[in-house]
Amino acid sequence: MAKVHVSELVLRDGHQSIIATRMRTEDMLPICGKLDDIGFWSLEAWGGATFDACVRYLKEDPWERLKKLRKALPNSRIQMLLRGQNLLGYRHYSDDVVRAFVKTSADSGVDVFRIFDALNDLRNIRVSVEAVKKVGKHAEGAISYTTSPVHDVPYFVGLAKEMESMGCDTIAIKDMAGLLTPKATTELVTALGTAIKLPIHLHSHATSGLSAMCFLKGVEAGATMLDTCNSSFGEGSSHSSTESIIAALQGTEYDTGLNLAAVQEITAYFREVRKKYWQYESDFTGVDTRVLVNQVPGGMISNLSNQLKEQGALKRMDEVLAEIPRVREDLGYPPLVTPTSQIVGTQAVLNVLTGARYKSITNEVKNYLTGQYGKAPGKINDKIKKLAVGNAKVITCRPADLLENEMGNLRVQCESLAKSEEDVLTYAMFPDLAQTFLQERNAGTLKAEPLLPKEAAVPSAARFAPNEFNITLHGETFHIKLTGSGQTGEEQRPFYVSVDGVSEEVIVETLSEVEVSGSGQGGSKKKAASTTNSGTRPRPTHEGCVTAAMPGTIVEVKVKIGDKVNAGDGALVIEAMKMENEIQATKSGVVIAIHVKKGDSVTPDETLIEIQ
Repeated sequence: MAKVHVSELVLRDGHQSIIATRMRTEDMLPICGKLDDIGFWSLEAWGGATFDACVRYLKEDPWERLKKLRKALPNSRIQMLLRGQNLLGYRHYSDDVVRAFVKTSADSGVDVFRIFDALNDLRNIRVSVEAVKKVGKHAEGAISYTTSPVHDVPYFVGLAKEMESMGCDTIAIKDMAGLLTPKATTELVTALGTAIKLPIHLHSHATSGLSAMCFLKGVEAGATMLDTCNSSFGEGSSHSSTESIIAALQGTEYDTGLNLAAVQEITAYFREVRKKYWQYESDFTGVDTRVLVNQVPGGMISNLSNQLKEQGALKRMDEVLAEIPRVREDLGYPPLVTPTSQIVGTQAVLNVLTGARYKSITNEVKNYLTGQYGKAPGKINDKIKKLAVGNAKVITCRPADLLENEMGNLRVQCESLAKSEEDVLTYAMFPDLAQTFLQERNAGTLKAEPLLPKEAAVPSAARFAPNEFNITLHGETFHIKLTGSGQTGEEQRPFYVSVDGVSEEVIVETLSEVEVSGSGQGGSKKKAASTTNSGTRPRPTHEGCVTAAMPGTIVEVKVKIGDKVNAGDGALVIEAMKMENEIQATKSGVVIAIHVKKGDSVTPDETLIEIQ
């Protein structure tokens, strides 16, 4: 029997860390037979950001993905990542939703539930652990590993002992950013091995370049389970390569017993698959020792770079990475893992893009500061707290204790769309996204964002016309952004565009052409056209113009024409980077114009509301 067990992460954390969680089920299923034959302890294939990505971008039913994988992997344990009381969303859910989600996930194919809380507030995982044990599945309690003045070995040992008393079957050290060092790994695993009787599972991203060394030290200290990722999606912000770890332990007392040659056949398959997703590759997913300071986890970095790219702000990534640890300190050193990584990361982006720290504060930061996510590990910056929430009361109980049962209301809210309990739970996770998804599914119009062919990349020097603009047709305005095109010179040429944030492919058939007149000396040089803000929304010209700090979607308009408002009152709620941000009135006065409605896509150069 193998002395060290391996969990393979290529179907979940690997592509989440490298290509922004964009791998489609159709690219997973053909290789499942070979994955199933290897003998991994588990295959992590669900949870984390995959649920969100399926609904938001891939237009796949995440429950159908799970059921298809269950059928294709009859001999393997399927493992998922569960955020405790947050489940797979970004808020706390009532206990009846947690129990329903766990039971439905188990019925659909999950065998191992890795359960964690972003703040290591174990009050927030207890119901999940109980629910997993009730359905007879494996509950793995996960410690969210981080470094700070308030996190040390005795602190982590205390968490592990409490998880053991809850009934967890194994304990994972979840090093989501790659912060472990060989010395720290030895100390922590040794201390845990002395304090608890449960098997210890090591999970460490390779971002800092240290994970393989940490794994060796970890197994020498008593860890018996390792998370690795096939090298096709391994290393860097992902994980140590499965093949490398198998080879490193071969012939030792820790030999995994896994067939290296068989794993390499899987590698060849996924290397070809990865090429399809070139548009989601990032310059920030390699080894980067700055993670030891900014602590940005692997699953966050590829998504963060992709989101900044969509906003035209990728060049400011270094500023954002420098701001993240400052925000984290202000918030009392939360570990950076979903949802706190998004909470801290989005606030850092706002601080950078607005040019002033905390000029705009997300609703999630406000909820965090009032205890809605649990107890902060360290002391919160009183000045920032006062600025964000004033004298608002901070709750001290388990946040879910304040929630009434939700499943009944959720079933009513989506009864016209939902066809199953799974649909209701999808709606529970992401109500607005799910409503659109279920409507399109029921109408048979689901369409995934396009995978662009390599030739679709358009060099900026070749653009002689606007690449982002608004068009108005029959009184309805659409926001268009060109993201790529097919080969020039074709009579029928594909263009890849974003229409109100939804990726589309359009075919343009050339019927006639006009010559683009040049500018400059002798007309020999063509000058790209300069686009302005759409004609439907005015540019901000006075103090009473309310604008967004970054591109996003209007979630709520909180005022109406004629309302009297005070400076700082909430006027709008915008969703950007998966977080909701309340936009405040810029001055005291009367609302004289509203230029947006719920669902509109907006950009920072537009006036959304005017106050006089």
